[in-house]
Amino acid sequence: MSAFHRADSPESVDSAAEPASSKGVVRPFRGTHGDPAAIRTQVTRRQNAGRLIFVGIATYSILRTSTSVTDSVIRAALVTGVWLTFAHWAGQVFRFMTFAAGAFVVAATASLAGIATVSAVGYWVPRLAIDHATLAIVSTVSFLAIGSWDWFVRRAARVPRSVLIIGAGSATSKFLDALAREPDAELEVIAIVDDQIDESLSTRVRYAGGLKGLSGTIRRLSPDLVVIAVQRGRPEVFGELLSAADAGFQVVGLPELYEFAFGRLPVDELTAAWFMSVLHAYNRPANRLAKRTFDLVVAVAGIIVLLPLLPVIVVLVKRTPGPLLYRQERVGENGRTFTMLKFRSMRRDAEKGQAQWASQNDPRVIPGGRWLRLLRLDELPQFWNVLRGDMSIVGPRPERPEFLDQLESDVPFWTQRLLLRPGITGWAQIRAAYAADTLGTVEKLSYDLWYLRHRSIALDTIICLKTLPRMALLRGAR
Repeated sequence: MSAFHRADSPESVDSAAEPASSKGVVRPFRGTHGDPAAIRTQVTRRQNAGRLIFVGIATYSILRTSTSVTDSVIRAALVTGVWLTFAHWAGQVFRFMTFAAGAFVVAATASLAGIATVSAVGYWVPRLAIDHATLAIVSTVSFLAIGSWDWFVRRAARVPRSVLIIGAGSATSKFLDALAREPDAELEVIAIVDDQIDESLSTRVRYAGGLKGLSGTIRRLSPDLVVIAVQRGRPEVFGELLSAADAGFQVVGLPELYEFAFGRLPVDELTAAWFMSVLHAYNRPANRLAKRTFDLVVAVAGIIVLLPLLPVIVVLVKRTPGPLLYRQERVGENGRTFTMLKFRSMRRDAEKGQAQWASQNDPRVIPGGRWLRLLRLDELPQFWNVLRGDMSIVGPRPERPEFLDQLESDVPFWTQRLLLRPGITGWAQIRAAYAADTLGTVEKLSYDLWYLRHRSIALDTIICLKTLPRMALLRGAR
């Protein structure tokens, strides 16, 4: 939600505008009066103070068990300085995608960079060297300390943005449904403005009157965000907004609100004009060379790390009749088809000559195949597809050509995801449920389009870091 900032002074926040539904909301730090700039300053100060205390004390306590007081102090100072430096750096790198990153991604990035740096320092300065076991403990404790403290501080400083929605149609109703499913979205709808409103919608949120009195409504309620969700009378709406321009609010469209609140785009509300403007005017694609380098490095590292699991997978798959590897045609970048590789996790006759959607708890899965899918070990051969250039580490999942015509006709803008090279993991894979039909595909597309809009090496790193705990918690395909 860092993309939304008020342009006015703290005094413009009208406490009388708070609806009854605001109970239970964590209030801002004392003395900030809801001012986002003051809150961010206090968050930064408390983050840095907590990081220094927790990492410094924890590191010294761990090192003190095996070294002298002087050496423990020196090494603890080194570790604390390195970890805090990289935590600050990671926070700056991910500052425009805090929704996607979260506190623990910043902490994980700091820990990985810290391990490499401290190991290098210890190699060149033996007195500062820390043995691998101790460094592993220090990095784990530092990761938990920084992640937990940052999460707590941000949680305590959370101030929901007050939202005034212009429009009482189906799009607004869908947004309210989505907001009800996302309690951490940090948005609070205080009222709806439109000339007509359905009774079912008026029972869910306050109705503040018609479009003609919009400027007065804005001055009375003092919203942080005014959301345009109406198609008719837009010139009059913008005229009213201009009359109240000094009230200090930000105007956003419904797609932009979805982006920063939910990390996806409302596919049904997008237009070709909006999509083209985003794609060509506002989006800066990740450098292809940098992304390709990222793909190659991660693919090679993944093969090396997971190679010891190969004998176990071979034994597991070959207990049933059929090949070890499953080859399947998929649609890749710009509609080009390629052969995707997987370890076979289903029966040899799973499709019987006809393409079928995979599903959760698929009955065609072989014994042990469910574990391969849960841990995503069946997808390890796709590292070869990455090395060949057919796939990327991060991107939309490649679809089967047999479903292409159906998806193009049923799902708006589905073909736009073909502008990206498909990936082993992706934003949709870690955010959406398993897609076993067209409706599931629409949901995943909403996340794929968000990734298309915001893609970068930093976001790819976030997605990779978020994929690892999903594998460990057995949250792969079921």
